[in-house]
Amino acid sequence: MKRILLPAGGVVLASGLLAAGLAGTANAAPDWASDTMAKDAPSAQEVANFWLAKNGESNNLAKATAYNVETKATTQLKAGGGYTADGKPGLAAPIGEEKKTAAKVKNINLPKTIGKVFFEAPDGSLKWCSATSVQSKYHNLVATAGHCVYDDKANGSVMGKWVFVPAYYQGKAPYGVYVGKTAFTHYDYSVFNDRDRDYAFVTVYNGVQIGGGTAKEVSKADYAKFEGKKEVKPVEISKADFEKCQLNLGDCYSEGVDGAPQVTGPDFPGAVLERVEVSESRYKAAKVGPGNGNKLGEPEVENVTRSDWFKYDGPGTKAKDEHGNYIITHYFVQKWVKPATSQKYFKNTYWVFDGFIKDAGKLGDNVGGQGVAWNQKTGQAVWVFGYPALPHPDGNKAYTGVTPKWCYGKTSGKVYVSAAEKVEEHIGLKCAMTEGADGAPWLIKYSNAKRLGYVNGVTSLFGDQDKNGRFDLSTSPYFDGETATVYNQAAAVWSGSIVK
Repeated sequence: MKRILLPAGGVVLASGLLAAGLAGTANAAPDWASDTMAKDAPSAQEVANFWLAKNGESNNLAKATAYNVETKATTQLKAGGGYTADGKPGLAAPIGEEKKTAAKVKNINLPKTIGKVFFEAPDGSLKWCSATSVQSKYHNLVATAGHCVYDDKANGSVMGKWVFVPAYYQGKAPYGVYVGKTAFTHYDYSVFNDRDRDYAFVTVYNGVQIGGGTAKEVSKADYAKFEGKKEVKPVEISKADFEKCQLNLGDCYSEGVDGAPQVTGPDFPGAVLERVEVSESRYKAAKVGPGNGNKLGEPEVENVTRSDWFKYDGPGTKAKDEHGNYIITHYFVQKWVKPATSQKYFKNTYWVFDGFIKDAGKLGDNVGGQGVAWNQKTGQAVWVFGYPALPHPDGNKAYTGVTPKWCYGKTSGKVYVSAAEKVEEHIGLKCAMTEGADGAPWLIKYSNAKRLGYVNGVTSLFGDQDKNGRFDLSTSPYFDGETATVYNQAAAVWSGSIVK
């Protein structure tokens, strides 16, 4: 495989990650680069709250859209000769591979490990890509595309507010939100944006869930010390309680003033229309249109009992109709007033939510983790699981991004090239997924019963090989020994919990 930056020495390849003690490089300049994301527990809590806290009717997870890389590959990728591995094939077993099952399953079982990574793009917009949980020493690692972690246009800086949500669906995070701690990618991708190295492995903190807990009223001093979810609630009090509160230097305040209603005009802001009953003669003399004293609607005829008819002494007119029924006709004119106001008094109360942020545990313990494979022969059958969402080049929108989709086939023995994307040696698969599936795992040796396999690539580019305006090709960087070096480095890093 090509190298933009040549190491000082050779790379020692891992041949069996966990069994070999998470082997890495030795006596060589590092192929990997790492960058801090959420540096500590308070920072990670802020990120989790940003995505999970309700903002109106939904959270920010539901407001994110599929990431669309500005620089796109040409609609047709050029195909070249075959690919040569840089060492012996290697595998890291999936989490849960030791569990045996004899069940035979005919339907396609989607892996529990897949989900979406959410992040804040450089322009401040909220975006997502596809990803999966993978094997690691501390069960805390996510694999996705490098461009779903690093900003291609900002000197390799990591995306902001980065989280992984396995089994994401319509703003819900059933297994919690996992905040990124440290991102690992190939040095050539971090520094030179080499899309032949468009992959990344991210260690994540234990998952967190927001919810549960009991609201409890506390003192203002305790409220100020509390670091979790909290809220100030004003409650209305009497004037007497307000005066006591002021004497005791309490946290009270008033709003508005006492004021009687005032007659005004229809153009006064907030004016309210009232109706005033008048005599027939005054009504007939009144003008038409908005204004005090002007007519208000047509006269209203009311049927009443004989007793009420004799008792009535208002300005309306009394009469009997042709059938002998007793009726009263009422006449109304307009009266525009400024409503009365009253001064109200309030006192602040302080509430905290104990246990509002809950530790959901390790990612791999909750959903498992796919294995990782490198230096594998091309032409193998692979499953790709992702969340395509954006339209094809012809505008046809075949996917919503709400639920995961899959592609199945054998990778091409050819390599694919795109000068615009700095791609010289991608492997390809016939697949109709669109963007949104960026970062989707390519799984070889996938067990439908166990829902486990080995990640041997991640979706990087989309191509239209027959030029009909529909994507029919997905490409991935080839996972070689240098990929193993990056993976091994990330797989040995601890992260921990962000909940005290």
